[in-house]
Amino acid sequence: MADDAGEKTEAPTPRRKTEARERGQVAKSNDLSSALILVGGMLCMRWMAPRIMASFMSVLTAYLPVRDPAETAGIDLVRVISSVGMLTLAAVGPILFGLVLLAVAANLLQVGLLFTLYPLKPKGDKLNPINGIKRLFSTRTIMQFAMNLVKLVVVCSAAYWAITDRMHDILLALGLEGWQQIVLTSKVLYEVGIRLASVLLVLALFDFAWQRYKHEKDLKMSKQEIKEEMRRMEGDPLVRRRRLRMQYAAALQRIKSAVPKADVVVTNPTEYAVAIKYDADAMRAPKVVAKGQHHMARKIREIAIQHGIPIVERKPLAQALFKMVEIGQEVPEQFYKAIAEILAYVYELSGRSSRGRSATAAA
Repeated sequence: MADDAGEKTEAPTPRRKTEARERGQVAKSNDLSSALILVGGMLCMRWMAPRIMASFMSVLTAYLPVRDPAETAGIDLVRVISSVGMLTLAAVGPILFGLVLLAVAANLLQVGLLFTLYPLKPKGDKLNPINGIKRLFSTRTIMQFAMNLVKLVVVCSAAYWAITDRMHDILLALGLEGWQQIVLTSKVLYEVGIRLASVLLVLALFDFAWQRYKHEKDLKMSKQEIKEEMRRMEGDPLVRRRRLRMQYAAALQRIKSAVPKADVVVTNPTEYAVAIKYDADAMRAPKVVAKGQHHMARKIREIAIQHGIPIVERKPLAQALFKMVEIGQEVPEQFYKAIAEILAYVYELSGRSSRGRSATAAA
């Protein structure tokens, strides 16, 4: 029993996951968002490089050749700054927009649409220094530190490998001048950067898998917690029993008032009981005025016997009427013939032959 109460061995229920999500507790890797932004930024830079270089060249061509101080004094600085700003925005703007889209997409892929202010709610335990020290030296913190250390080693190794692989080009760039040096250096930086970004992306995917595993583990429940949740969902047992008693009393009251007015009760014989009434002058077809199963069926038979209402055993008919017809509804046309025969039989026994003929004719 102690294990059932304390040990969290059961998978979290959908309700537990929903409540955790509402509190902002979701499986999310910040490394994955950063890696996607980095890779996307590198690819955008590669795609936009010609446009950026063209804008940069246009600025240099327009303003660097001015050497005469007189010409410099006549330059409108506001126009120059505006022009340079527009050229820079036109070149860098698509990259910034792409990075924003990547950041939004990275969050949507991990947690979907989620907005909650619960994490901002002040919590007293976070202000407790003792709890802070416990969290600092907890197993989770140590594991996270070890993982970060492994990531650092992997990234440094990848950087060393990438730089070593391009060392020839790096040394070659040192001996070049002008645009050749800029072009070769940019190419080397891009290739090294894209390799590091790819390594970071792979590590981030592993981190995301770890975050999902840790999230599922944190949400695990004990058997006692599952029982308590089911109890909360179903309601308090005392309230539920009281509600069932009230429903039973209301149903019994309806039966007591409806069955004495019925013309016949069709039974299964003990499992189902259906009370039927037909008034040829006021009804288009016979109606089910009461029905019950098991204990309620027995009550219907008892009330019918007390008030002299005939009881007829028709197993298939009683079962079909109970399942297909609600209280107060007319019986379907497919049962007209069977109901007419029963009513005719009942009316003949009671001496109400004229009413029986009316029932038979209507059916």
